[in-house]
Amino acid sequence: MKKLLVAVLAGGALLTAGTPALAQSAATTLGPYGYGKVKLGMSAKQAKATGAVVPKTSGQDGTCSGWDLKALPSGKDSVGLYISKKRGVAVIFAAKGVKTPEGIGLGSTIKQIKKAYPRVKTAASGYPYTAVPGNSKAYYSFLLSKGKVYEMALGLNTQDCVN
Repeated sequence: MKKLLVAVLAGGALLTAGTPALAQSAATTLGPYGYGKVKLGMSAKQAKATGAVVPKTSGQDGTCSGWDLKALPSGKDSVGLYISKKRGVAVIFAAKGVKTPEGIGLGSTIKQIKKAYPRVKTAASGYPYTAVPGNSKAYYSFLLSKGKVYEMALGLNTQDCVN
């Protein structure tokens, strides 16, 4: 029997029912090309025109600037994404409740990451990263503490904003 995905617009929010993997709305999904209306590679002007971001910091060397997603403010000492003058939207960080299409989010374990991304690798820094399924120009990176993801990002392979 086929499972049915039902989407209903109620008070501006998308409500879904059906298979859990299909039910995850774009508004809570990071990847494969961005988060909601904000897409990797968009210029600052294009990203601002979506109405989904607000400027937060200017780059010290003028290379990258920090921004926040309006719907998911990051707090005082952090940013929700970086926009590079050369590359456009370069890195988008996951907020609480945001997951990859494969179901990985803050609080996920390394075992869950390896199951979702069998080709996960370990960077010199010791943190796991993987190519993004469906987008050969991007990667996911995961920072772990006590075996669980506490920070996760979607970034362009060519990004020039973070290490």
